Amino acid sequence: MAEVILMPRLSDTMTEGVIAAWHKKVGDKVTKGDLLAEVETDKATMELESYKDGTLLHIGTQKGGKLQVNDLLAIIGAPGEDISSLVSEGGTKTSNGAAPAQTPAPQPSTSAKASTDGSAKASAKADAPAPAKSESSAPAAKSESLDLASMQEVILMPRLSDTMTEGVIAEWHKKVGDSVKKGDLLADVETDKATMELESYKEGKLLYVGAKKGDKVPVNALLCIIGDESKVDINKIVAAAKGGATTESKTSEQSQPAAQKGQEPQKAQAAAATAAPVSAETSSNGRVKASPLAKKLASEKGIDIARVPGSGDGGRITKRDVDNFVPASGGQAAGGQQTATAPQGQVSFEEVPVSQMRKIIAKRLAESKFTAPHFYLTMAINMDKAVESRAKLNEVSPVKISFNDFVLKACAVALKLHPKVNSSWLGDKIRINHHVNIGVAVAVEEGLLVPVVRFADTKPLSQIAKEVKELAQKAKDKKLQPADWEGNTFTISNLGMFGIEEFTAIINPPDACILAIGAINQVPVVKDGQVVVGNIMKVTLSCDHRVVDGATGSAFLQTLQGLLEEPLRMLV
Repeated sequence: MAEVILMPRLSDTMTEGVIAAWHKKVGDKVTKGDLLAEVETDKATMELESYKDGTLLHIGTQKGGKLQVNDLLAIIGAPGEDISSLVSEGGTKTSNGAAPAQTPAPQPSTSAKASTDGSAKASAKADAPAPAKSESSAPAAKSESLDLASMQEVILMPRLSDTMTEGVIAEWHKKVGDSVKKGDLLADVETDKATMELESYKEGKLLYVGAKKGDKVPVNALLCIIGDESKVDINKIVAAAKGGATTESKTSEQSQPAAQKGQEPQKAQAAAATAAPVSAETSSNGRVKASPLAKKLASEKGIDIARVPGSGDGGRITKRDVDNFVPASGGQAAGGQQTATAPQGQVSFEEVPVSQMRKIIAKRLAESKFTAPHFYLTMAINMDKAVESRAKLNEVSPVKISFNDFVLKACAVALKLHPKVNSSWLGDKIRINHHVNIGVAVAVEEGLLVPVVRFADTKPLSQIAKEVKELAQKAKDKKLQPADWEGNTFTISNLGMFGIEEFTAIINPPDACILAIGAINQVPVVKDGQVVVGNIMKVTLSCDHRVVDGATGSAFLQTLQGLLEEPLRMLV
């Protein structure tokens, strides 16, 4: 049976996508993982891969055409299959009149995939009839044999980044018993990269939620159930998700429709109305336009998010807006809550939950520090000629060149001469990379990201400067894609811009080395028997002793020193 692929929502603000290119044409065979098309969104151009084996029978629009989110993008099925009804109905019906057997929306092979892309994979599945409730309890073996991923009513936790293993429920925007439509915001999910909005691709009633606010949910674990309570056996689904262990009381409590709970919905609505009297009037659909992180921060500070002016797209409220917001009421936050101020002379502290990004940073760097035997080599480099060269180059360069760009270029040239430093430890072997991809550590509000300048040894200073600026901005705007941060062979970390003279950095796996760059300071130096003022920069190379020995690292630093003290050497 033919399966329909709809245009997925690939960013939190995306309403339509433009087909930048088709990589398959009608009649071509398609296998899972094949690149179908490139879609240009409001954030970036992303690649869409197929989750279905078959033949491409139909495409929704040609190259350059626009499609709204949830519009018919493509149909994949058997050669010669009748898809006329699917095309005429825009993918809402199958050829036999039943509901369509939809594949999950093609998943972009980038980190900027929106939350709904993952939810489509979980919820927009084959539309087979849901198992009806039975008077007699089904054997545990049957419960365990349920394929949750194939059930249209079931939404599993999607993988929202390439390194994500679990997500934290930052906020539920629907409660059990609420009606849900396609495109409705279900929840905010905090990943290791960012907090993302999860939208529904299913219409029905929210019958069950698998986790509360603040709970961790592994990827592909049961997140929620949406459907018709008369046609869905919630107990069986929950038992299958838990390996057959039924929880009747909990399930029945969570899955009971709001209409059957007496006065509980009224109480909840009254409480919500009391707690947030303004938020319901802030937008046409009753929802404040704000990032999940901004909402979370506003709640922690006791600020009414509806009173914060937004500086983002379409007036969207960002974390920065909340940080800079000053309540007009003086000592009180919106909603009449007194702002928390610690009396003088008394102990005061604040505990902030650890974000997923911070958890991943902690895990990876701890593994690096406690697994790789680090040693450190520090060298002082005279940057006098680099200062002069930079000033002259910036007179003609189309983009401003920084000292960080000088160091990156010099490292790239030195790595070609010292390939052992450009290596990785793989357990039973050492990989010596002949290409040079240098990661540049960029500090963002939530943690640290390392975008990669690829083939840096082949690029002029002006191009390196342009790429570093673009990557740093994308990192701060949360627009980096997996291709932007994968594949590093060496890393540099620069705290010199903050006035730090010298520091050591933890190796960024899978690299064998990382270079810590300090500030350029004017200090007395001896030159030709005279004490003069010199521009001195200290750098520290952190080395994995399993791969790099002291002599190898020292030779690399000597080459780096020579290139920076005579910059013309790295330009030829």
